Amino acid sequence: MLAGRVRTGDGAVKLLLATRSRHKAREVRRILAVEGPGCCTIVTLDDAGIPWTRAEEGLEPHGTFEENAASKARHFARLSRLVTVSDDSGLEVDALDGRPGVRTKRFAPPGRYPGLAQDDANNRHLVECLDGLPPSARAARYVCVACVVDPARGAFASFRGEAPGRILTTARGTGGFGYDPLFFDPELGRSYAELTPAEKDARSHRGRAFRALAAALRTQV
Repeated sequence: MLAGRVRTGDGAVKLLLATRSRHKAREVRRILAVEGPGCCTIVTLDDAGIPWTRAEEGLEPHGTFEENAASKARHFARLSRLVTVSDDSGLEVDALDGRPGVRTKRFAPPGRYPGLAQDDANNRHLVECLDGLPPSARAARYVCVACVVDPARGAFASFRGEAPGRILTTARGTGGFGYDPLFFDPELGRSYAELTPAEKDARSHRGRAFRALAAALRTQV
């Protein structure tokens, strides 16, 4: 269902990864290189020559990761006519009733932390929102939903991955991106920013979602 009509010379699916994030593209390529060798060839929006337009700013208006991921995948599949995958990922914190959720990338209020990059502002805002809470009240999870659209067949599928953890009071580690320095893995006793890339991929929300995608693609090749 997902293999589509567009393949490379070796029979692999040519899969458009609909993201402008170099961090996300690097992670997905790394995961699929391990989990799905030979099943797909990843191209990014830049690789495919798809320029940024203002329309991209309105592709994530929905209240769920599934809806936002599907919106992006369908948009770029229409533009490219390639089998397209897009994910929407985020952080859900129990003490914040599931926030920041779909607002993960823009959690910090605009102008609240002048001079800070968006990731740093988000992390500071999260720490402030949870100030004073003990470790037992800091449960959280990373969520990733990857949606695939095959425009040649009108086919659609989605894959969800979750990774449990808790939020630290101070950042730890220099790897990863986003909230990784604050997201603590209790089993390993380290933040995601302290994990090696291979350790993170094996446990992360994105790793789980894209491994499921790779398994589906392998059945089509």
